[in-house]
Amino acid sequence: MEYERILAPTDGSAPSNRGVDRAIELADRFGSTVHVLYVVDRGSRPGDWDIVVERQEARGEAALDDAGERADAAGVELEKHLRRGTPDEEILAFVEEADVELIVMGTHGRSGIDRIRHAGSTTERVIRGATIPVFAVPPGEN
Repeated sequence: MEYERILAPTDGSAPSNRGVDRAIELADRFGSTVHVLYVVDRGSRPGDWDIVVERQEARGEAALDDAGERADAAGVELEKHLRRGTPDEEILAFVEEADVELIVMGTHGRSGIDRIRHAGSTTERVIRGATIPVFAVPPGEN
């Protein structure tokens, strides 16, 4: 199966960068467009919200620019998207809006108590809610 539109959510971390790199590889193989999405997590932090949002948006822009540079180097078309909200909800909403056919996400590889403490990962929540294939790139995969 070939995919025209691939979504690679990123938070700028090493695991999400592995997902972006794998999405770029697949896009190169299929002639696809990669949509890279950074979600500024609204969370539940009151107070200095404007400062928090500005910092997260700056990190998001940097992560998107980094993905764009890697896609350019590979000769792959990439579109950048920045949103505010709950990451898994925004990812799933974007899938519907942009008619994405495949999601490629890196995982942090948490297990045991660490996994419980984080109440499941964004990747897990996307996998459970997605109506399209999700390619979860494990830690350590190149």
